[in-house]
Amino acid sequence: MNSTNTQSQPQTRITLNGNTFSIALADMGQGRTYLLLHGGAGPGSVMGLAGALSLSNTARAIVPTHPGFQGQARPEWLQSVPDLASAYLAMLEAMDLKDVIVVGNSLGGWIAAEMATRKSPRVAGIVLLNAMGVESGAHGKLADMSKVSPAERTAMAFHDPAKFAIAPASPEAAAAMAENQKTLRIYGGQHFTFDPTLRARLGGIAVPALVAWGESDRIVDVAYGREFAESIPGARFVAIPEAGHLPQIEKTAAVLELLAGFPAHQ
Repeated sequence: MNSTNTQSQPQTRITLNGNTFSIALADMGQGRTYLLLHGGAGPGSVMGLAGALSLSNTARAIVPTHPGFQGQARPEWLQSVPDLASAYLAMLEAMDLKDVIVVGNSLGGWIAAEMATRKSPRVAGIVLLNAMGVESGAHGKLADMSKVSPAERTAMAFHDPAKFAIAPASPEAAAAMAENQKTLRIYGGQHFTFDPTLRARLGGIAVPALVAWGESDRIVDVAYGREFAESIPGARFVAIPEAGHLPQIEKTAAVLELLAGFPAHQ
C-alpha cells in the first residue's frame, strides 16, 4: 500500500447520549469517503476491499471495528444494531465526514440500512453486501445461525470454501472468533439475525441504494437479497456469480466495479 495515500487513526473518540467512548478504526487513502462495516467475521473481512479502494487514489476507506469485536471494549449500554447505527452516525459527525458511501456486509449491511433510515445528511448512499436484518419474505431464506456450528457456518459462507475458508491459525485466534460471535449475538438481540421492524422502515430510505449479493450464499440466499432490495425505494439489485456471503473477498474486483459506478448508474 502506498504510504502517501494512507492515514492512521487507530482510535476515534465519540460522544453519544452523554457517553464518551472510543472506536478503533483503520483509515486509508484519499478521495470520496467509504465507510466499510464488517459482519460477524470481523474487520479483516472487509480490509482487503478497503485496501483496494485506497489504491485507486480516488477513495478514502474507513473501517471501524465494532465495539466488542477483536478484543475491543464495548460499553455496556451499546447492545443493539440501532445503537451501533447511532454510534457510527455520531462518528461521522465527530470526524466531520460528508458525502459518505456506507458499505456493509452481513451485520454491517444491517447497520448501514439502519443508518440510512435516520436520514443523516452526511450519508450519500448505501451498498449492502449480503446483508442481514429483515425477516425472511415469501421466497427468501435466512438461515438460523444459532443452530449452525462454526465449521458449517464457514462452509455456508463461501462459493469455494476450499479456496477461501481459513481456519484460525492459533488457539488465540479461535478464541477471538468465539468472542466475536458472542458479541454478534448481543447486537442481534432477541431475533439474532433480524429486526422485525426494519423492513417497514426501509421504505423511508431516500438515498441511493445498491444491494449486491453473492449468488452462492447459503446463509442469506439470493431470493432474500432480492426481497431486501425490493423493500428500499429505487434500490438496484445485482447478483454476483461464484460468490457467497462475503463477495468482497471472493469477488473483490466485481465489488470494486460496482462501487466505481455507484450511485451514478442508479
